Amino acid sequence: MSPALLLLAALTSVAAAAHELDLLYPELELSRTIYVTEDGPRLSVDAEPLTVASRRGGNATLPCRIRMDQSLTPSRKMRIKWTKMTSDFLKEVDVFVAMDYHRRSYGSFHGRVHLQGSSPLDASLVITEITLEDYGRYKCEVIDGLEDGTVVVSLDLEGVVFPYSPRLGRYNLNFYEAERACRAQDAVVASFEQLHRAWRGKLDWCNAGWLSDGSVQYPITAPREPCGGRNTLPGVRNYGLRDKDKNRYDVFCFTSHYKGRFYYLIHPSKLTYDEAVAACQQDGAQIAKVGQMFAAWKLLGYDRCDAGWLADGSVRYPVSRPRRRCSPTEAAVRFAGFPDKKHKLYGVYCFKGQN
Repeated sequence: MSPALLLLAALTSVAAAAHELDLLYPELELSRTIYVTEDGPRLSVDAEPLTVASRRGGNATLPCRIRMDQSLTPSRKMRIKWTKMTSDFLKEVDVFVAMDYHRRSYGSFHGRVHLQGSSPLDASLVITEITLEDYGRYKCEVIDGLEDGTVVVSLDLEGVVFPYSPRLGRYNLNFYEAERACRAQDAVVASFEQLHRAWRGKLDWCNAGWLSDGSVQYPITAPREPCGGRNTLPGVRNYGLRDKDKNRYDVFCFTSHYKGRFYYLIHPSKLTYDEAVAACQQDGAQIAKVGQMFAAWKLLGYDRCDAGWLADGSVRYPVSRPRRRCSPTEAAVRFAGFPDKKHKLYGVYCFKGQN
């Protein structure tokens, strides 16, 4: 049978079926449904690469490229909106919105973000003077009439993760106290991705600590009895999401590059804590924070075998070249505890920031 005859037979069958339906259900209103198929969206956005790396104090361009059907042209009412996703992915924080000649940046991003705008179809976002809090995932959303598209881009930071507990000892911080503790040490609460990367870099720590998503985890590279058991596999142990107010743990902090100078102050005598604070001030600096020591050690290779006071009242020293009588087995920031602040037994590490 020819194609024309096949089509005619099909139409005849459809008409007969419709007539029979009308006889069975005369009360139904006559209606017609039209189905329209399209090859795909007329507007979309994409990004390459999907992850951009930078550092604190640096700049970054988050890519977002608009792709439109040839039948469309960008209109003056096209809206470009950038938001930042919270670490638990439950909220989006406004970063930047643009429509025609109108531009607006929000919150901590005010004055630090703008569109790259290399072409009418370039919605890439430029972030300047990057902070530790800028780390995370960003969403680019483009709306033009009934057409829209979105893409998610990650901003990663070069830095270092370090475990932290206060003078009170282990497991004394709820989540909000953990946030304040990290900020006080020139850091922020680390994300799971940052902790996982540190674990792959051989970070091994048996005390569980808060992460930015509200979970509590700890990294183990050498399984042993006190840390989940000798017969378990290496990995990041996960306690899951915990009560941010009631549960108490340590915390994993993250910090990045700084603008300034970290150094051990050469002084003719050992110092009490108060004398250490005053000595740094007399040198035009401030007593250094734990995060600054870790950044200097990890990112700049700072090496010093002298134990010295830090701002939180702890005594530590950074070793990047293991040697006898000075962290002989591994490169590490060595921790001598929280001694009595009146003890005149230690030097001091100072930090002089750049304006």
